[in-house]
Amino acid sequence: MTVDFGRTADDYARHRAGFPPEFFARLERLGLLRAGMTALDLGAGTGTIALGLAARGAAVTALDPAAAMLAQAAARAKEAGLALRTIEAKAESTGLPDAAFDLAVAGQCWHWFDRPRAAAEVLRVLKPGGTLMIAHFDWLRLAGGVVAATEDLILAHNPAWAGAGKSAPYPAWYLDLRAGGFHAIESFGFEVDVPYTHEAWRGRIRASAGIAASLPREKVAAFDAAHAALLARAFPADPLAVPHRCWAVWGTKA
Repeated sequence: MTVDFGRTADDYARHRAGFPPEFFARLERLGLLRAGMTALDLGAGTGTIALGLAARGAAVTALDPAAAMLAQAAARAKEAGLALRTIEAKAESTGLPDAAFDLAVAGQCWHWFDRPRAAAEVLRVLKPGGTLMIAHFDWLRLAGGVVAATEDLILAHNPAWAGAGKSAPYPAWYLDLRAGGFHAIESFGFEVDVPYTHEAWRGRIRASAGIAASLPREKVAAFDAAHAALLARAFPADPLAVPHRCWAVWGTKA
């Protein structure tokens, strides 16, 4: 399945819930985020993590291979009055200088990378004592819930989609950090319900890898109509309370 999130940048920016404030608060309490530090957001997309870091005083570089996504990130930064440097590049070959960053974060994207190459590249661009954090904010598939029904509908329209039933924690990411030369591995996790209107949840799902990022336009429209009917019939409450888990694992460069 070929995935291009640039095709769904508008829905991604408008409807995809970003990492919750508690995520950034925990980074601050752990001493991983502080004003004046240099931070790199890998696979930044529309800038969800980058903007959260910048709002708390970090000097942030947002890196992504999709120009359309970076354009959304830059527009959101301008609207919020935040400074944000954007670079169109891949995590495996950033083109950035050695030992330039205190913190690198890969939010909801580590699985898209050539992971050993990305880890080696991040190790290169981090300062000694710098941190690589792999973070997720995943919806949770619960029996009888809106996530399960939505995932089943995605599979009916796109059987090649491999994202059903996946949520953190991801044990392989611990091993990636170890193999990549990082030590003092730690993690945290918590759950939260995210309110989504029917319109926003439809937009959130259109922005997923299984729909607008991989299907032709006419199939996206067919899915969206079926999704709207499903929500109206089986989940009439508006807004919905969509369960999510926020989870992060990180390691330190010696």
